[in-house]
Amino acid sequence: MRIVNFILVVVFLLIQYRFWFGHNGLQFYSANRTEVTKLKSGNDELLKRNELLDADVKDLKVGLEGIEERARNELGMIRENETFFRLVPSAKEKD
Repeated sequence: MRIVNFILVVVFLLIQYRFWFGHNGLQFYSANRTEVTKLKSGNDELLKRNELLDADVKDLKVGLEGIEERARNELGMIRENETFFRLVPSAKEKD
């Protein structure tokens, strides 16, 4: 019976060692989890950048308003989170 208990303790210790320090152990898991977190934050930044670029492309396809809005933004004439509205003169104002 002592031999069986000894073998069970040895197996238990080997399983514990493999869990904590093995190839797919806890250290491997935590390192991968940290890297996944970094990549997710990078993906969020790239998603925001792609949304801005998509909005610029849509503006440029419509006409020259997008170019004017971008120029005003780069010159500091539009504050961040401010909406740009282009006012089109009515027919009465043109005359």
